[in-house]
Amino acid sequence: MPVFMPDDRPENPYLELLARGAPAEAYERPVLRARADKAPADRLAALERAKLLALRVRGELEGRRRREAELSALFETAHDLAGLRDLDAVLQAIVQRARSLLGTEVAYLTLNDPTAGDTYMRVTDGSVSARFQQLRLGMGEGLGGLVAQTARPYVTESYFHDPRFQHTHAIDAAVRDEGLVAILGVPLLLGSGVIGVLFAADRRARVFEREQIALVSSFAAHAAVAIDTAHLLAETRTALAELEAANEIIRDRSRVIERASDVHDRLTELVLRGGGVQDVANAVAEVLSGSVEFLEADEAPAGAVDRSRADGHAVRDGEEDWVAAVSAGGELLGALELRGHPRLDPVDQRTLERAAMVTSLLQLARRSAGEAEQRVRGELLDDLLDAPDREPRLLRERAARLQADLDTPHVVLAAGIEAPGPGTPATGPATANGATHGGGPGSTSCTSSTSRTSSTSSTGGAPAEDAAGRRRLWSAASHLAATRHGLAVARDGGTVLLLPLADGDTADALARRTARQLGTAAHAAVTVGASAPIPAPAARPGEVAAGYAEARRCVAALRVLGRAGQGAAAEDFGFLGLLLAGTREGAPDGTGVQDFVHRTVGAVIDYDERRGTELIRTLDAYFAGGMSPARTKDALHVHVNTVAQRLERIGRLLGPDWQSPARSLEIQLALRLHRLTSAVDG
Repeated sequence: MPVFMPDDRPENPYLELLARGAPAEAYERPVLRARADKAPADRLAALERAKLLALRVRGELEGRRRREAELSALFETAHDLAGLRDLDAVLQAIVQRARSLLGTEVAYLTLNDPTAGDTYMRVTDGSVSARFQQLRLGMGEGLGGLVAQTARPYVTESYFHDPRFQHTHAIDAAVRDEGLVAILGVPLLLGSGVIGVLFAADRRARVFEREQIALVSSFAAHAAVAIDTAHLLAETRTALAELEAANEIIRDRSRVIERASDVHDRLTELVLRGGGVQDVANAVAEVLSGSVEFLEADEAPAGAVDRSRADGHAVRDGEEDWVAAVSAGGELLGALELRGHPRLDPVDQRTLERAAMVTSLLQLARRSAGEAEQRVRGELLDDLLDAPDREPRLLRERAARLQADLDTPHVVLAAGIEAPGPGTPATGPATANGATHGGGPGSTSCTSSTSRTSSTSSTGGAPAEDAAGRRRLWSAASHLAATRHGLAVARDGGTVLLLPLADGDTADALARRTARQLGTAAHAAVTVGASAPIPAPAARPGEVAAGYAEARRCVAALRVLGRAGQGAAAEDFGFLGLLLAGTREGAPDGTGVQDFVHRTVGAVIDYDERRGTELIRTLDAYFAGGMSPARTKDALHVHVNTVAQRLERIGRLLGPDWQSPARSLEIQLALRLHRLTSAVDG
């Protein structure tokens, strides 16, 4: 047999190619060289295998580099927003980054013009047509009109052959002049309204992938924040200019002018050095010689705040207090309350109002920073759930930037908000037969839904109320994850948390405590299921997905057992917990439940499935009614003779001793497990 030296190993040339980032075509050269040298067949086969593996590794590395580039672009955009000076420059950067990362030939952004009642081209990148760059569209026209009407992303592979939106001569002519074929448009959402559309387009047919749509949506969210922040900055600059004008008018009142100037300087300095809301309150209190406090929206005096918002000024509240609403874009963010001031001259009143405006800007900046951190935490948890083969070192580095330590014991918690009605589940972690999204290999039939967007709801309530409940739950979970140095992400209609487990704590106690905390913050009952502790998620990321599946099964079990709104782990269910534990390491695979149910009442279940009868339902009602045929017929709304006939049939299927104490106990347990697994399986 030929003996190859280390340099002759087939993977060595490919390791070198990987190390220097060679193009894909370079990976054919070692094989061609070996063929030219008439290498043995086994060496050629080894080279072919090494080539395929190297190309797979290269593809994975390119995917990661692309993802890192996307995240870097989003971080750079967030950095631009934090130091916003020129709105045009920020929007141009967003459009350029979207075009660069998606590799499209053109990217552009349109904004709505409420005065003219249409929408106009605001920023373009890669456009060559003057007509296209100056295009104005009527509301509801073209692909952009469809996006603005539905507030949802739309993509077309061939613009001129797509009948879903209204084609007009002006729009089609401009698009044809630019030569565009494939177009992706995502809405710029501000609150619940659409203020514009961000587009990426190619001059050839193209399919935009889901990740690319999500990326453009992220850039659109940044653009909306930039526009809103620019408006607020303009309002602040206008307010400061008005304050300067007032100082000129009342220059003879030197004491008042000095006080107003002091407020202006202090607030400006606070904004520039990143001061907080309490810093603004303290500065105004010192200048106005009173006590100033920032109140959250639900703590502020409603009547005074409503008058302040309607009037646009600070208003008197009682004999000695003044209130100025802190709001932005029609949203109430809180209020500044000045206490101990029976009288307030116009300049001091304006000072309080300007402080409220600066406070609104600081609140929006804090919210933007918080939302960015929430997205990063969610992306890390998504990767743990969806990609268990992630490099542990990279996971640790990403977690460290969020002040999370993934080398300590953690618990996966699945949380779902409940309906106001007793025991009626609202939206929450859905359960269905199949694999959990990101559940990884080994998931059993008890694992949950196959899509992140799926959810179950038996509330019958309004979709807006369900959505508001999910938003409150997500906000509370994000805050809890940030304060506990954990991770949180919205998923499957509910929320998933990965929280560290303190010494002496248990998964069951953590689930109960989390259910109480989230329920209090969300103003609704929240059901929380917990996995068994995961010793080190960074070292064993595959266990996070398995833990999520286990936590969702616990949520389903709590609801079936009438314990909606509580928290529990599998250990809290005793024997049922062992049966429900699922695919975690060292736990049964779930077949024990099915075997027990089939062995005990399988004949009745099979009979119902073959004949379309209701013997299982009759058994449930019979035991629930204390084995009384009279109460059974009332529960089923059938004649007592029908009950007797069904019980006789059940006796023939299960045997004559089916009503003995021992057999009836087994049958009742099997019925309960059958209901439970049916609920978990969907």
